[in-house]
Amino acid sequence: MDASCLDYALTEAERREFEQNGFMVVRDVLPEDMVAELGAVVDRIDAEQRPKRGLEPHQMLNHFDFIQEHDLFLDLVDWPQTFPKVFGILGWHIQIYHTHVIVTPPLNGRMPERKRLGWHQDSGRLNLDMETSPRPRISLKVAFFLTDCSETDRGNFHAVPGSHLQNGIEMPDEDRDPDGAVPIRAAAGDAVIFDRRVWHASGQNFSPHARKVLFYGYSYRWLRPRDDMTVEHLFDRCAPIRRQLLGAGPSGGHGYTSPRDEDVPLREWLREHLGDEAVVR
Repeated sequence: MDASCLDYALTEAERREFEQNGFMVVRDVLPEDMVAELGAVVDRIDAEQRPKRGLEPHQMLNHFDFIQEHDLFLDLVDWPQTFPKVFGILGWHIQIYHTHVIVTPPLNGRMPERKRLGWHQDSGRLNLDMETSPRPRISLKVAFFLTDCSETDRGNFHAVPGSHLQNGIEMPDEDRDPDGAVPIRAAAGDAVIFDRRVWHASGQNFSPHARKVLFYGYSYRWLRPRDDMTVEHLFDRCAPIRRQLLGAGPSGGHGYTSPRDEDVPLREWLREHLGDEAVVR
């Protein structure tokens, strides 16, 4: 991993924003030509998956475990403009535990099936099995936007700022979104980084274009993957830190809870470039 990625390290202002709101927008992380190439790959995936799943043209596609489907997807695992912010928040004992791509087609004049959006926190049973209030963070996601959501009617990511600090939120009624909910404006090439606990939802897409977003979920290494993570065949092509992020565990199962140096090369890299204080926990 090139040390120049530290030019994009998490700033104190970004940390405060993330801790206060539960999310932040990072602008212009992907160049325009890469956005176009990624968008074309997502179009191919959509064209393949939609008929397999019997989805109508207006229905949302949510496709898991996509990293192995193109080299550009692999590059985003430790993308210099976003990954330093991830380890700045979670630390060095991390992995990719979940990936999915969402394509939200335009409604094309159809009425939405329901007025209230699908509000949720990520990670399913984690939100029932953990007993504390608030529950621990454990994971976050980086969402790479491949289409322009700088206006608020394009299937925008919505969130309730600060809701990651409370286990539940009040839903006024079946037709209304919760108080404080806001649409996030993200242009093509921007990324939204969000705490798994923040209450969030996808918006309705009234634009003429499909909304395309790539989601990379990062967690601590002891958490089981949320999807199949079909990536072991990529290990031989990857440098040590990328192998760590893809779930490699050279010292076996025990190394996911009590890691040795070979299990977590990110720790030594941070120590070398930032000093011992960067790896104290």
